[in-house]
Parts: sequence; C-alpha cells; structure tokens
Amino acid sequence: MSPSPSSAPAPPPPGGPGLRARKKDETRRNLRDAASRLFAERGFAQTTVADIVAEANVSERTFFRYFDGKEALLLPDGLELFARIEEAFLARPRDETPLQSACGALNDVVDHFAASTLTALAHPLGEVREQARAGMSRQFAEFEERFAELIRERLPADAPDADLEAAVTANCALSAARAVLRTLRNRRQAGLAVEPQLVLSRAFGMLSTIGSPAS
Repeated sequence: MSPSPSSAPAPPPPGGPGLRARKKDETRRNLRDAASRLFAERGFAQTTVADIVAEANVSERTFFRYFDGKEALLLPDGLELFARIEEAFLARPRDETPLQSACGALNDVVDHFAASTLTALAHPLGEVREQARAGMSRQFAEFEERFAELIRERLPADAPDADLEAAVTANCALSAARAVLRTLRNRRQAGLAVEPQLVLSRAFGMLSTIGSPAS
C-alpha cells in the first residue's frame, strides 16, 4: 500500500524567474568579458561579432538578443548602471528633497558611472565614439522616465503638479550628469586631471543654486 500524500504544500520549484534573470545577467557578462578580451588582443576593428560569440560559446542569435552590435559593447551596461542608481535613490533618507535624493543617488555611483562611460567616449575610433555617445544619450532618455516615477513616489500625493516636478527633477539631475561626462571627456582629451567625484559634486552644487539670488 502506497503512503498517503502529505497534506503539506509542495515547496516551490527552485529557479523560476530569479534563476532565469541570473542566467540572462550571466550571459550579458560573458559576452562583455569575451568582447573585452578580444578588443584588447586584436583591436575593435579587427574583432567581429562572430569572434565574440565563439569566444563566449553562444550563438549570434543569442548575441543579438542582448546587443544591437559590437559597438554596444563599448557602452557601460545600462541595466546594471541604472539599477545601481535606482537602488541608491531608494536608500536615500526620506527627509531629503527629491532633488537632493536624485543627485545623491548619482553621486553614490559616480565611480562606476564615470569610469565605464569615459572609456566608451574616449575610444579612438571616431565613428564608434559617436555611436557610443548616441547610445548613452538614448539610455539616459529611457531611464529618465523611470527616474521620474521614483521621484514622484517621494512627493506628497496631493502635491500640485507633482508629475511635472518629478519630471523636471529627473531631467535636471541626469542632465547635470551628462554635462559632467562631457566635461570629464574634454579634460581627459586635453591632458588635464580627471576627478569624477569632485566634478560631479560641484555640478550638483551649481544645480542647487539655480534660481537663487546672487550673493
């Protein structure tokens, strides 16, 4: 006689969406790592997508699920970058103004934010560099809406024009970050010292004084 089934619910199967997401992240990292090795060994122009997928042991079809082309691999990982900003924003003190929290979150991830982006924008191939700049602008624009949503949630429910305030705050903080990247890129090309943390802090300080009476 077989034993009666237990009345306790069966445990959820391991994996699921969490495992799927981790595998996708791992594939993205593997492709980036493979591309970095090949770019360093052969140069960007001499490395093909076929070379990258062979190095990463995946198909070209898989590659194009994650990236539009090899140029996209010169960009910082937008998913990781903006996830870090979102996490940093949510951890900011609730008694800060939305602008303080937005700028503080960007400042918290400045090392990853500046170093990886400057690498892309300083690439010696002119056409690739322009594609990298266009890609970063597109990524910023896409994240801006999500950032505005996070800021809106920090505003009182009955705040007048809360949607507008959130959109303006997100735009100002991200625009200041873009201005910092341009400044750092220009300083690096001119052979000047590059201090991402200091420049970003100064930019956000300037942003906070806009509209204030001149001393």
